[in-house]
Amino acid sequence: MPHKDLKKYWRTNLKYLGILLSFWFLVSYIMGIVLVDELNTFKLGGFKLGFWFAQQGSIYFFVLIIVIYIGLMNRLDKKYGVND
Repeated sequence: MPHKDLKKYWRTNLKYLGILLSFWFLVSYIMGIVLVDELNTFKLGGFKLGFWFAQQGSIYFFVLIIVIYIGLMNRLDKKYGVND
């Protein structure tokens, strides 16, 4: 792969990582810690929503982020011709 394309590839990869990890930070830290009192006014499956985000939501969301990242990277690999 030419050096110019390699830089674009890694720049796009880092952009994906930054966006996805920002969403994970939002779900795990902001919703699970900072906004816990406001979210606890709602219930999900019998549990307070703030508690759910702190205990389960951030884990589920992290797994979802992994699946999204796999899809984005497969598409990026095909675009630059580095797929297996």
